[in-house]
Amino acid sequence: MMLSDIGKQKLITILKISAFAIFLGRAYQHIFWDAPYRAFLWDESVLQGVVENIFGVTWHDYVTSLSVDNAISFSVKGIGVLYLLCAVVVLIIKPNMKKLGKVFLLGGSFGLFILAILYCKEKFFHVGQFFEYMVQFITPVLLYMMLFTTTELKKIRLTALIAIALTFSCHGLYAIGYYPRPGNFIDMTINTLSIGEPGAHMMLKIAGVMDFVVAIAIFIPRISYAALVYACIWGGLTALARLTGHFHVEFLWNSFHQWTWEVLIRLPHALIPLFVMVIDRPEIRFFKGKVFRNKPQTIS
Repeated sequence: MMLSDIGKQKLITILKISAFAIFLGRAYQHIFWDAPYRAFLWDESVLQGVVENIFGVTWHDYVTSLSVDNAISFSVKGIGVLYLLCAVVVLIIKPNMKKLGKVFLLGGSFGLFILAILYCKEKFFHVGQFFEYMVQFITPVLLYMMLFTTTELKKIRLTALIAIALTFSCHGLYAIGYYPRPGNFIDMTINTLSIGEPGAHMMLKIAGVMDFVVAIAIFIPRISYAALVYACIWGGLTALARLTGHFHVEFLWNSFHQWTWEVLIRLPHALIPLFVMVIDRPEIRFFKGKVFRNKPQTIS
């Protein structure tokens, strides 16, 4: 499939916004909050031998050391600065900056990949926890592919679809209760929709089933576009729910400070479906009532 320069630039812009949001959100998280690196660094079964045999200190002294804890916290903030640099590079990168792309797009994606593994470890190695982050760590790779490779667009599209399907279906595993349903899912639903807890559980089950439907439907040509529209809208709503579900006017700054980064890292759950929608219908106009008027473009 061939795209016009305008169509390709539109796709690159969507990916840039998506990658920028992820890196900025993760930078904010690392600099002001925390990330699950201690899930590995304080794992006695993995690191006790290294700590005691190489560094010559007991495991108890290591895990209770204030200086070690401060070093970990400082390192987390340092990683946050690197993510911030990745966000800046996303804004300025051009097709003639391939080396920069390798360092900051692919390097940043690798960092997000490691972060997904750590979250998975923190959640008792629930595989769904890892793949729920796939859209996030694959987005910078998609941008790199669009800017610096000659990969066929249909292969880029397929990569994006697989990432969407895994992210939504793994989110669905938590929503339906296959994995223990997170309390914040319930709280967000109650606070956003102003319903009781039984209603929240029912809404989450329905949403989880729809996640599985979408994960399948996006691969079926006749209904893929409609499924992508749903994924785009639902992905955006679930991202915003991180803020609306925990928003308190009396603690305005704290609400934004604590939850805005959670919104940012999930914006790609809406933007990557939008990316595929634009591939399928490059002439789409979102603000002129033409979202459903043009026939999908066949990718060969």
